[in-house]
Parts: sequence; structure tokens; C-alpha cells
Amino acid sequence: MELKIDKNMIECFKNFLVLEEKSENTIEKYLRDINAFWKYVGERIVTKELAIKYKEHLLSDEYAVRSVNSMIASLNSFFTFAGCEHLKIKTIKEQRQIFCSEDKELTKEEYTRLLNAAESKGNKRLNLILQTICGTGIRVSELKFITVEAVKKGEAFVFCKGKRRSVFIVKALQKKLLRYAKEQKIKSGCIFITRTGKPVSRTNIWRDMKKLCKEANVNPNKVFPHNLRHLFARVFYGIEKDIAKLADILGHSSINITRIYIISTGTEHRQRMENMRLVI
Repeated sequence: MELKIDKNMIECFKNFLVLEEKSENTIEKYLRDINAFWKYVGERIVTKELAIKYKEHLLSDEYAVRSVNSMIASLNSFFTFAGCEHLKIKTIKEQRQIFCSEDKELTKEEYTRLLNAAESKGNKRLNLILQTICGTGIRVSELKFITVEAVKKGEAFVFCKGKRRSVFIVKALQKKLLRYAKEQKIKSGCIFITRTGKPVSRTNIWRDMKKLCKEANVNPNKVFPHNLRHLFARVFYGIEKDIAKLADILGHSSINITRIYIISTGTEHRQRMENMRLVI
């Protein structure tokens, strides 16, 4: 079966993803990847050779292997939807990373400086958003489940990727959030809302976080919402050493995903090797 991509097919793929109950973020990501592939392919008939060349094109553009594999997953999903299983291409095998770049992972000290910067700017909502994500390990897209009702109970029920999980809200955070809700006259529903009453968007949170970088003296490449989730994971694992429990808390379907969150920095890895004292 030949495949030629057009606007109507992509729209049908979007409807398919909706019926598959994919999250909004997942749908947005898949469509972005398919549109990029369509731009590369143009009016040509899609062949296996063309798909492989696209993979090589992504690598030549110096995308990270993980990013390329993520795009390939989107493509393969699209090919399956189109009834063209024969076009599916293989992901790139990569040795598991044993330590992370210090240029990318946020430290607890840097997180504290970001909080202080938000407070000094008078942005209490942003300060509490940072503390809520980092203090619970939730995704930024899950902030809408942090409601007045949930905070009063000290427990939020989060629905994401077809799964429901319980997220505990520690007493210190509970107290801060209830005080904020009272100040903002928010009696029920989502706590982090805009002036029009809608939940704060991920884009706005990301933009506001970037504005803190200069004052907090933190590398902007480290400052985005998901890194707060990574920090939660590393601190939790450092205390509990229980990766299975951490995977459940984060809502991961695979422990292999959780492993990415808890790898140590190069400096920590080097120090452990030094402590082995095997070179006499």
C-alpha cells in the first residue's frame, strides 16, 4: 500500500489519537513530529528508504538520540494508523546513560535561588507553583488537579495517560496553598488560575520561570518545569532508594523511565570512583 501524506490524513490521525484517549500534550507532540516529516517528504510517496533517510537527516541535525527515537515512535504510530506497517523504522540503540550532564540538571541550591527570585519579584503564584511541582513530583500538566478540595484533604487524584494515581500534599505545602487560596479568594476548584479563572498554561509557567534565571543566577538551560520533577525524583531516591515506589509516585509505566530521572551528575559519579581507591 502506497502512502502519500496530506492535510486530511493528518487530521484523521489527530481524531484517531483523541479516540485512543491520548493526552493533549501527547497529541500535540505526535502532530508536531508528523508535520515535520511531511515537510521533509513533501509531495513524494513515502517509502521505507525515505523514512530511513529522514532518520539519518535528524541525526545529521544533531538531535539527541532520545529525541530522534521519540520522533520515530510518533512516525511508527502514524504508519500503523495508515495501515502501512511495512514503513515502520527501527529506533537507535543507545547505551544506558550512567550519569547526567551538570549543565542540564537543576540542583537543590539553584531551586532555592529560583524560589527566592520569584518571591523578590512579588510573584507568589509562581513561587508556589515551583514548590508544588518540586514538592509532589507532579507534571506541570497535572497542576490543574491541585484544587482547594484536594489541598484540604492533603491528597490529589491525578488522571494522566489513562491512569489515575494519588498524590500526597505535605503539611507545609498544604498550609501555604490554603493561605494563598484564601488571599486570592479562591474557594473551590483549581488553585493556580489566570485572571480569567482558567488553569495556568504550561507555556506561561515556562516563560515566567525563564524570567527568574538572571536574578537567581541559574543557567536558563536548566530552568523548565520538568526539571523540578527530576529534582523531586533524585531527592526522594536519595532518601528511600526504592525505584519501584518512585515509579509509582511519578506515574511511570516503566522503571526504565524512572532510571533516567535519578542518574547522578558527572561530579558525583567521579567522586564515587575516587572513593573506590582501586588505583594504588
